[in-house]
Amino acid sequence: MSKRLFSGIQPSGGIHIGNYLGAIRNWVELIPQFECIYCIVDYHAITVPYEPAEMQGRILEAAAVNIACGIDPERCTLFVQSHVPEHTELAWILNTVTPIGELFRMTQFKDKSAQFEGSVNAGLLNYPVLMAADILLYKGEVVPVGEDQVQHLELSREITRRFNARFGELFPEPQPRLTAAARVMGLDDPTKKMSKSVGNTIGLLEDPQSIWEKVRTAVTDPARVRRSDPGEPTKCNVFSLHGYFSPPADIERVAAGCRGATIGCIECKKLMYGHMMAVLNPIRERAQALLAQPERVWDTLRRGAHHCRTIARATMGEVRRAMGL
Repeated sequence: MSKRLFSGIQPSGGIHIGNYLGAIRNWVELIPQFECIYCIVDYHAITVPYEPAEMQGRILEAAAVNIACGIDPERCTLFVQSHVPEHTELAWILNTVTPIGELFRMTQFKDKSAQFEGSVNAGLLNYPVLMAADILLYKGEVVPVGEDQVQHLELSREITRRFNARFGELFPEPQPRLTAAARVMGLDDPTKKMSKSVGNTIGLLEDPQSIWEKVRTAVTDPARVRRSDPGEPTKCNVFSLHGYFSPPADIERVAAGCRGATIGCIECKKLMYGHMMAVLNPIRERAQALLAQPERVWDTLRRGAHHCRTIARATMGEVRRAMGL
């Protein structure tokens, strides 16, 4: 029997190529290898300021984009976190075995606290506990993560050990599976990760002309002031995107052309843009077709939630018995 894999994505609006390269594309490749459960984690998304009237649309778009990228509901499970109330019930229970000092040490909590200074809430602090509950509710054995989530997963593993030590060996200790593209940087500033909160993203549903403007103005190797200046492609974020979208022959040609100053930055960008759009155009078209039939998407999410509630109820029955509740 295949190991069970769990992962989630926030419906925070505008899924971008960082999400695709760092998570979704990897999720698709993992479907044949595991029993995959993928979740749209709307409870996580409400830990920062948001517009309630937009949430349902964001959930629908996140689902449509994931399906358009290859998350096939016939081969895996896709559902919405808030449709399975046991997530928050288990999170409350896991709070009782989580040292608060560990939560304050989480790097992401420190970063978000600085970003949303004045509106830091307890949910933001307890985000990793809910993440642990998401995984353990389905006894997830494998969790694909980017490098920015490794610390959270390690805390999930610690919470698992603490619960099992106190109440019996109920949960498997989830194992990380690092994604191939763990960190995609912004085109405007290669020192900052591509992030919706920073506003430096390329959206999967974005208009092609808008995407080209972002690529056209992207920062490249600062040593290349003129076309005749040789550069170092490993210092250019556009070249790193070639690695995700372009065939090996073009990657080699661009690298040699950059170092030998036989190819200009704009030519490099046009080539990368063409290969990127060859991937993004079909995704955008499939997603738009799904969004034109929203009830079809909601039906998929309801089926996923029904399957997950069956698992979640069984798990919580075991948890309550183990705890004497």
